[in-house]
Amino acid sequence: MTPDMINGSFELMGAFFLLLNVRQLYKDKELNGVHWAPTVLFSCWGLWNLYFYPHLGQWYSFAGGLAIVCVNTFWLGQIAWYAKIKPALAKK
Repeated sequence: MTPDMINGSFELMGAFFLLLNVRQLYKDKELNGVHWAPTVLFSCWGLWNLYFYPHLGQWYSFAGGLAIVCVNTFWLGQIAWYAKIKPALAKK
């Protein structure tokens, strides 16, 4: 197993565990006890990795990084929906 395969496996496992955030936020319909800012930072880092990993020829890491960026982006979209968009629509 290469370091790229190991790193890619960690990235994929990270995406799986981040899906727990998505599921919990869907159930709760509001964000409690967690701030969105760290996820923005790690999403930006993930976007950088989508450039960086192919540059290094690390395609397993790229696949795992893509999964993390997708899950984090979806979760941030959920936060926007439940915190800002949905309440604004309800007021109309």
